[in-house]
Amino acid sequence: MRPRLPLALVAAGFVLVGPTATPARPVHAASPRRILCSGGYVDGIVGGEHKCLRAGEFCSARHESDYRRYGFTCVNGHLRRGSGASSPAPAAPPAVLPGRTALLLPRIRASGCRVRGPLPDRRCSPGAVYANATLAMICTPGYSSAVRNVPESEKATVYAEYGIPRTHFGRPYEVDHIVSLELGGSNDIANLYPEAAYNPSPGFHVKDRLEDRLHDLVCEHRMGLRAAQRAIASNWLALYRSVFGVGP
Repeated sequence: MRPRLPLALVAAGFVLVGPTATPARPVHAASPRRILCSGGYVDGIVGGEHKCLRAGEFCSARHESDYRRYGFTCVNGHLRRGSGASSPAPAAPPAVLPGRTALLLPRIRASGCRVRGPLPDRRCSPGAVYANATLAMICTPGYSSAVRNVPESEKATVYAEYGIPRTHFGRPYEVDHIVSLELGGSNDIANLYPEAAYNPSPGFHVKDRLEDRLHDLVCEHRMGLRAAQRAIASNWLALYRSVFGVGP
């Protein structure tokens, strides 16, 4: 897929490209921006944005249902013409999974933590990654599910460090990974923080859209993995604006 996309530079020195999928809030409810595809490509909407599709182009297995609407299927990370009844078996997670955690900054506090709007307290939650996670691992469908391991006891500790009762008093939270698993993030408590759904806004649903887009950019070799990890841990709101060209 080779759409013509706007460019945006971020401080880390990498170039990010691409429009956003349609967010849920009314202010961003416009239809995906149409792009002009070259001859031989099919204009389709994949993951909420216009893509130029052609056999052999890179694809993401999680958008299989979108590809099939235009007569394609995603096989081993590349588009193939035809969407017959015999679908390829899902790719197995990597046989070797990462295990060594590296903190992006020292974790200097374990109590009295305070969220900064939608952002974590980096004294408590600096972000952490699996140092030996590779592109081959994280770009394999099923990787995130294979490594996800955050027990309830660890979630309870995160809430306690931030002084948030588990009842939440009507404000839905989730314990979120600062660097997402699909970007090589770790399950270590240094990479976890309580993120609200909508108050403060933007919440974890918006961050999820950014994580999906970053995963595509990294796996398409359009953004470095380490740069993506550092940027999302530093300030995901600023990174969202750089990636999508509009605030969350």
